[in-house]
Amino acid sequence: MKRLSLFLRPIVPFLACLFFSTTSLAQPTLPPGWVNPHPAFRIIGPLYAVGMEDLSVFLITSDEGHILINTGLYDSRQHIERNIESLGFKLEDVRIMLTMQAHWDHTAAMAEIKELIGAEVWATPEDARVLEDGGFSDAHFGGRETFRPVEVDKIIRQDDIIALGDLVITVHEHPGHTEGSSSYTFDVTENGRTYNVGIINMGTINGGKRIVVDPTYEGVAVDFATTYNKQKQLPVEVWVSAHNAQYNMQDKYQPGQAYDPETFVDPAGYIRAIERLETAYLEVIADELDQ
Repeated sequence: MKRLSLFLRPIVPFLACLFFSTTSLAQPTLPPGWVNPHPAFRIIGPLYAVGMEDLSVFLITSDEGHILINTGLYDSRQHIERNIESLGFKLEDVRIMLTMQAHWDHTAAMAEIKELIGAEVWATPEDARVLEDGGFSDAHFGGRETFRPVEVDKIIRQDDIIALGDLVITVHEHPGHTEGSSSYTFDVTENGRTYNVGIINMGTINGGKRIVVDPTYEGVAVDFATTYNKQKQLPVEVWVSAHNAQYNMQDKYQPGQAYDPETFVDPAGYIRAIERLETAYLEVIADELDQ
């Protein structure tokens, strides 16, 4: 039971992906947190949350345009736009769109938003392939189109710098959850203190994914292990993830709470979250080898 618990804990928020992999493009039954709206809020400096109750969408602002990371479900555009406007910004000023993982629950509105505002989509090589075929080539949930394909304008890789206005953001390739999963780090200085900020794609293991025995894709075990090691080496103080539950957003912030740059400072929680996922990964491997 302990092994089963360790396996399930990091993947419960993602089990709805299983429904989609066996259905058509019609919207499957989803966890409420994926569809319930949530008011926008400032995380730190130019970083804002503009997504749903659990599905994270991030806006990073600059005086020369903005960056949008993730887009949520296929019908999320209006909510994202309203949230951005509530902060005093405009969706049309987004210049670059990024992903953290090319799964439909994070990318399904990307094609619509790109068409609407003309922003460029940037992605890692492996996730670019999946974005452009609408999920068909995804190693785990592929074999069918699960979201509208979207053209990728620029390939980004490990240690690339995304510069826009006064933003200087570093790209990190953190594969495993998808072959091209990516994270982003940058610094924010407020009140004389500099914070290391990470938008981190966590190495969760979807139900049914194979790691070492008949692996879902070649090298997936090494990808996960490398990602955990790399992430633990990052000097992250403020961190957020693709799902709000992953970084305990609701324990740290409630709607209407006054802005404080210290709200999401949680370096110890960041390491604990990675170590918990790493333990679950080892348990999954043990289960596969025991079969």
